[in-house]
Amino acid sequence: MRVLLCVGGGIAAYKACELARLLVKAGSQVRCALTRAAQKFVTPLTFQALTGQPVLTDLFAAEQELAAGHIALADWAEIAVVAPATANLISRLRMGRANDAVTAALLAIPPRRWLIAPAMNEKMWASPAVQENLGILCDRGARVIGPAVGEMAERSHVGPGRLVEPPEIVAAVLRRRDLEGVPVLVTAGPTREALDPVRFLSNPSSGKMGYALAEAARDRGANVTLIAGPTSLPDVRDVRLVHIESAEDLARAVDEHIAQVRVVVMAAAVADQRPARKAAQKVKKTEGKEVLELVRTPDILAGLGARKVHPLLVGFAAETQDVEQNARDKLSRKQLDLIVANDVKDAFGKETNRVVVLAKDGGRAELSGTKIALAHAIWDMVRSRLRA
Repeated sequence: MRVLLCVGGGIAAYKACELARLLVKAGSQVRCALTRAAQKFVTPLTFQALTGQPVLTDLFAAEQELAAGHIALADWAEIAVVAPATANLISRLRMGRANDAVTAALLAIPPRRWLIAPAMNEKMWASPAVQENLGILCDRGARVIGPAVGEMAERSHVGPGRLVEPPEIVAAVLRRRDLEGVPVLVTAGPTREALDPVRFLSNPSSGKMGYALAEAARDRGANVTLIAGPTSLPDVRDVRLVHIESAEDLARAVDEHIAQVRVVVMAAAVADQRPARKAAQKVKKTEGKEVLELVRTPDILAGLGARKVHPLLVGFAAETQDVEQNARDKLSRKQLDLIVANDVKDAFGKETNRVVVLAKDGGRAELSGTKIALAHAIWDMVRSRLRA
């Protein structure tokens, strides 16, 4: 693959050196372009040594334009990776400014061939201006990876804004659209089972894993329907989004969308019980013992597995003990193709996860990392079984 690596001027620019090395090691042809600010952190000579190719730094250098000018690089590149993508660089790309070698080259490449890896202080990342600028670039077709969550260059600052680690960026670059046109259904988030108009039974699921699965499938070309319980997450672009509240809502939504689907990934944390009765008015305190009667909710996955013909089924098992044994039992009992199991302490609300994936064909994989990285690893396992 022919990769144009565009390096912005942030402290994370030093990681772009490792990114260039790993891309070359993976067999890609790599050319680099550096902003003026990037050259304050890293030198063009470093990237020339790593890639074996001249580096574009100056629009007005005759020898650079003759050797590999910005338009020649744009024509040559199959994908443009912007890493790190600083707040300033993202803003200039949104506005269409071509005032240095990087922006001039990128503006000659369709945004659908951009992979943007943001990196900045967490307070800058939270800025409405940055989010608006990045959202517009996404609307134009650009892909975004990260940022990761962790310690900033300013040691006292922690949050989202770190550059995603180079191996993850390489994986995103090399990943083909291997699910092109495949219709998939993903469920995410918790359900809420109403007790009265102001109270409900639920769980701490944030929906992040399910949303990551939907985002990863979309980036690999799938036609994605995401059925989501109540979460605080922003909508995933370019997927069909269906909002639900209760387990019964989820069962109806799955039934409505299942007909043409080839893969179902049930990442939602679905309540197993609901109150037998929902009070019409707020339930008041009473003297003595209070008893809540519960009834079972529909077992959606088991119902799909019991069908004579059904899509490839991926379930999730959030356990507190005997994680793998309980997951194996669920895999068999619900007639699933894959099950993703984890200890709840490693999952709810976090940006990372640690899981074991079990398959009915005997496959087993232990995975850990960011939820988007895990999502792609899970889709790798799904893809191989779709082909089989």
